[in-house]
Amino acid sequence: MSDTLEPLVWGEIDGRTITFPMEVTDFDAATFVFSVPAEAAQALLPGTDFSVIPVVDGVAQLVVALCDYHENPWGDYLEINLGFLARPVGAGDEVLGSFVYRMPVDQAFTCKAGNDVMGFPKTVEALRVERRGDRVVFALDVDGATEVEISFAEPTQEGEATRVETGSYSYLGGVAYETPLAMDMGTGVIDVSTVEIVLGEGVVADELRTLGLPKAPDFGSWGTGLTATFQLGHPLGA
Repeated sequence: MSDTLEPLVWGEIDGRTITFPMEVTDFDAATFVFSVPAEAAQALLPGTDFSVIPVVDGVAQLVVALCDYHENPWGDYLEINLGFLARPVGAGDEVLGSFVYRMPVDQAFTCKAGNDVMGFPKTVEALRVERRGDRVVFALDVDGATEVEISFAEPTQEGEATRVETGSYSYLGGVAYETPLAMDMGTGVIDVSTVEIVLGEGVVADELRTLGLPKAPDFGSWGTGLTATFQLGHPLGA
């Protein structure tokens, strides 16, 4: 008798069956951490159910993830995650997750699925990734002009990726929600002195300016051929 669990069927979107756990088997990602003013960070979180986590008084952590998905049940798409380390209001210090307040993608299906299934704030935008010599470039364009561009010198990756288990917070139908996930973190340590950030005109760029960007991140990592597992989420406390 097999011990393999049957996948949990959430339902269908545009004729495609949505099942969990959702296994992402190949993507590249750069992850950056910035120290930012906690008050400005909290102002970007919707609702009143979550609070940013201060690393010291008055300082929160902005996490920027730049993802190029190659093998993903929801498509081969680009995604930019802008969020903060956060926890539910009133939770203990042992609770650590993230709240993504912006999640532009470049394909419609993953946008609809992310909105309807997880409550993620995905929007369809013009995104691009390119190589310029030894540099990797991710960008968000609006009306043909660059609104946000982040580039860095590609580092050498040493050893196997590190698996991180966490929860991603959101609002689904106005209800505070958590999606458990496990995701690889790349082992290439980015030299933060090589990181270049260009902010143009637009809402996303203006929000980043309130956080003190452009500036160098505290830390950056890069990985290729990464994997991730997303579980079906649940209302907070359920």
